[in-house]
Amino acid sequence: MSSVFTTPVVTPLLRGLAKSLLKLSGWRVVPTDRMRPPFGFIGAPHTSNWDFPLLLASMLVLHLDARWLGKHTLFRFPFGTLMRWLGGIPVNRSAAHNRVAELVQAFAQDPNLVLCIPPEGTRKKVQRWKTGFYRIAHGAGVPIMMTVIDAEGKSLYLLDIFHPTGDIDHDLPLIQRHYVGFRGLRPENAFDFPGLQDDLAQSEAPSSQ
Repeated sequence: MSSVFTTPVVTPLLRGLAKSLLKLSGWRVVPTDRMRPPFGFIGAPHTSNWDFPLLLASMLVLHLDARWLGKHTLFRFPFGTLMRWLGGIPVNRSAAHNRVAELVQAFAQDPNLVLCIPPEGTRKKVQRWKTGFYRIAHGAGVPIMMTVIDAEGKSLYLLDIFHPTGDIDHDLPLIQRHYVGFRGLRPENAFDFPGLQDDLAQSEAPSSQ
């Protein structure tokens, strides 16, 4: 099935429109040279509904054929076909099935898959990151693309890739440290990274000796 990122004639037109809109709004997309699929793509802070059009525009500009996870309610008639064409994969969080295993299999079937998962899981303020993105990437044997939404600087940074080791207690702080200090489009909804901010401040403080 074609998508907004792969439809002949339409995609080039939308790509040009995305570039123009980003430029007019003052936003820029800063890629990394390690941007080769497949990979899991995490974007944070996810604090606003405007993150979605920013993501779509960025994926068009970067020539990436991306997929993203969304609440199954977004795919109800009459919007289901449109949401899937925009790259959406419906997720029913209350359903009793192994979604992680399904998405791991999706990577096995598509060697060029780019799967976008906001680690907060919602645009509202959360107390912790959801770990599905990590379990999917590790299970599929693909890296995690760490992407930051810098609302203050009007920039979306693709920082680098991270290869999960399987030790999430060790790896998660190493990933999260890249996001400390960024507040997103709605700062009041941003995750606070309890403990991590203090650890970074201490590590960066000049020695008294």
